[in-house]
Amino acid sequence: MTRSVPLRRLLVALLLSCTVLVSATACGDSGDSGSATGTGVSASASAASPSASTEKQRLAKTRFVANAGLAAGATYQWIVKPYRAGTFKKGADGRTFALVKAGLAGGFAYNRLKAATENAKGDPLLSKAVAPLTAGIESLKGMAAKLRNGHAGEGDIGAFESVIDSIKSAGRSAGAEVQDKVPSTSQLTG
Repeated sequence: MTRSVPLRRLLVALLLSCTVLVSATACGDSGDSGSATGTGVSASASAASPSASTEKQRLAKTRFVANAGLAAGATYQWIVKPYRAGTFKKGADGRTFALVKAGLAGGFAYNRLKAATENAKGDPLLSKAVAPLTAGIESLKGMAAKLRNGHAGEGDIGAFESVIDSIKSAGRSAGAEVQDKVPSTSQLTG
C-alpha cells in the first residue's frame, strides 16, 4: 500500500504538467513569431496542418455572418422599422422608448459591424469584399447619439440601410450569406 501513494503523486504531477503544456500550446501566439508571449509551438503546429487555415477561414466566415446578421437585425428591428412607422416623430406614442432603443441598436450595430470586418480579415475572399466598406461603417460611429437624441433624419436612416445592404452584398459575393438576426434587448444593453 505504501507503494501506491508515490505512484498516485507521480500520476497527478504528470497530469498537471500535461495540462500546463496543453494550455500553453493552446494560448500560443497568433502567428507572430516575434512575440515574447508565444511559445512557437502553435505557429509551427498550424503551419504543419493543411486544414488549420481552412478551419480558420470557415470560422472567419461563420463569425462574419453571425456579427453582420446581428447588426442587420438590430438595424431593421429597432431603427428602420420604427422610423418608417413614424415612431420617431414628435408626439408619437412610445417615442422616447423607441429613441432610446434605437440609440442602443445603433451602437450595437456599429460594434457588430466592426467585429464583422475584423472577422472578414480571416478569409482572403471575404476580406477583399468587405475592405471597401470600412469607411461607410466608420461613418456610423456617431449615429447612435443622433438616434438617441432624436436628431436622426431620413439620410441617417438611409446610411444605416445602405451600409447593411453593402455588407450583405459583400458577404453574398464571398459565399457568406448574411441573414437578419434580431438580438434580444439584453444583447443590446450588455
